[in-house]
Amino acid sequence: MAAAPEGPSAFQGIRFAVNLQFFAEDEKTEEATPRKKEEARKKGQVPRSVELTMLLTLLASFLLLGALGEYFVRTWLGYLMEALSPDMLNLDLAGGDGGKLLLWHLRTFMMFFLPLGFGCMAVGVLVNFLQVGALFTTEPLKPRFDRISPIQGFQRMFSTRSVVELVKSLIKLGVSGVILWNSFRNEMMPHTERAMAMTGTEAIAGFWQILYNVALRIILALLVLGVLDYLYQRWEYAKSLRMTKKELKDEYKQLEGDPQIKSRIKQRQRQLAMRRMMQDVPKADVVITNPTHYAVALRYDVATMAAPQVVAKGEGYLAARIREIAEENKVPLVENPPLARAIYKAVDVGGFIPAELYQAVAEVLAFVYRLQRRKIHA
Repeated sequence: MAAAPEGPSAFQGIRFAVNLQFFAEDEKTEEATPRKKEEARKKGQVPRSVELTMLLTLLASFLLLGALGEYFVRTWLGYLMEALSPDMLNLDLAGGDGGKLLLWHLRTFMMFFLPLGFGCMAVGVLVNFLQVGALFTTEPLKPRFDRISPIQGFQRMFSTRSVVELVKSLIKLGVSGVILWNSFRNEMMPHTERAMAMTGTEAIAGFWQILYNVALRIILALLVLGVLDYLYQRWEYAKSLRMTKKELKDEYKQLEGDPQIKSRIKQRQRQLAMRRMMQDVPKADVVITNPTHYAVALRYDVATMAAPQVVAKGEGYLAARIREIAEENKVPLVENPPLARAIYKAVDVGGFIPAELYQAVAEVLAFVYRLQRRKIHA
């Protein structure tokens, strides 16, 4: 029994052919085309940072609170004083005053919250518009079963996006914690000690100012994270829309059309054009021939045309067909090989005779007209 070959010699002469193009076709390395971006936009898939929108809206709300603080305090104190006045407390709710009281409460709350609410809403809409542009679609509202799929959910838990969200949360928590601790140590504690010697209004105003400043510092610090998040969302969006080489080819075929279909369309167009051309042969005044290789049908109306027009032309079988139709409709045939070749090469169907051929064509037409006059007088 022969021993099995040992070592590399056992596989000598054996080659493994691997088509690397197969893997390249499935790898998404190509930038998304404008068409794919437009389709994704129609589905509501756009680069947008929720972090940036939220932070700018929060910043706007605190700035409004700072600018309209006096108005809010005055409105709230006036509301409390009137709500606790003897006239309000002695209202007969069962006698019809209940509706008036409810309307008064609603009006006061609207006066208090509407400036802040409208301001925040306007900032949120503006930030989203600057990120996304004008876009209205109901596509994201449609139910998607992959959102409730356990497998898809498990994959999302361990995806790159989840890791990024975790890192963002840790950064936000760390930044907020550092600012809060420094503010508590350097501002809150000293103010608490000084508040013992202040009036209640002064102490509350001081605490509010400290909280206001802390919130602004946190928001402004996290705005840097919001801008970075927006840039990351744009990068991830572009990456998610990348296409394979095969997808690019398929899209090109869809846009440009299948070559076989385009060929059939062109063939059909040529057939229709040839049919229209043959229908115009009986309207011609003369057909100039080679006599067998070329045929050119001309029409000329002195009143409406500046020069004779080529209504049909052909070579070989088509030239023979033009001659047959001309003979059937008694259109004069004139043999002039040089002129027939010159017109065939220089003028398309529907075009007019160039100036350099006027003389030769005029002689042909004059001959045809004399021929027709003789037939009429004969």
